[in-house]
Amino acid sequence: MRVWFITGASRGFGALITQEALNAGDAVVATARNPKGLQEKFQNHSNLLTVALDVTDEASAHAAAEQAVKRFGRIDILLNNAGFGLLGAVEEATNDEIEKLYAANVFGLLKVTRAVLPHMRRQRSGHILNISSIGGYVSHAGWGVYCSTKFAVEGLTEALAAEVAPLGIKATVVEPGFFRTDFLDESSLSVSPSSIADYAETPVRAMRDFAASHNHQQPGDPARFAKAMITLAHSDNPPLRMPFGSDTVAAIEKKNASVAEELAAWRELAVSTDFPKGE
Repeated sequence: MRVWFITGASRGFGALITQEALNAGDAVVATARNPKGLQEKFQNHSNLLTVALDVTDEASAHAAAEQAVKRFGRIDILLNNAGFGLLGAVEEATNDEIEKLYAANVFGLLKVTRAVLPHMRRQRSGHILNISSIGGYVSHAGWGVYCSTKFAVEGLTEALAAEVAPLGIKATVVEPGFFRTDFLDESSLSVSPSSIADYAETPVRAMRDFAASHNHQQPGDPARFAKAMITLAHSDNPPLRMPFGSDTVAAIEKKNASVAEELAAWRELAVSTDFPKGE
């Protein structure tokens, strides 16, 4: 039996993965800002512990981790799932919107990870799963600030994986594409109310229209994703990056080809800044 610690477990991916983990015979510490109703949601499962957690509060993160270890003795899998989106041009985003987004998506993830890692180090085992996005690999007009938080998650996870591997701990960054969840609802997505007229002539307007028209029309199946996450978490040799969704795979392949093409075109200038050989 593995012990999961899941942030943002009250809905969306977090709730689905909580249920699949319990179905797989694992134990789950399901956390949320307001965990009221979580026990009933998961039928008062004997392997479930619900804990209040505000990921932006460091003391709350440490207290939640302590409760998990007190109940189950260990934490085997940390799923950093809590977070939300922000739609709008980079210039349109306000300081308050940006700070709140980073507080949850980046600093919150860091606080929870830093609270759980001492327990995993003591065990000399564990697997950290950080939910990023295809937007953490390929940025898009209208999602610049949101994508920047996910680029941060990618960089943090890549370094973390190298740091903790000698301690028996693994880290994976998970890159879902568009899945038919509530991500495009107001409950998960903030839309910058500041709309600059000039951007109506740019891809930002098209992205705003896309988000409004494609809610609950996304190609990805959240139930299949939740099952796939159990397979990933139970893997003995998990990848550093795990994309999910045909749209994500296509976007990664397109970006990789574009980067290779651009590098070939500019290689001569790129390497021209080295000292001449022998100097």
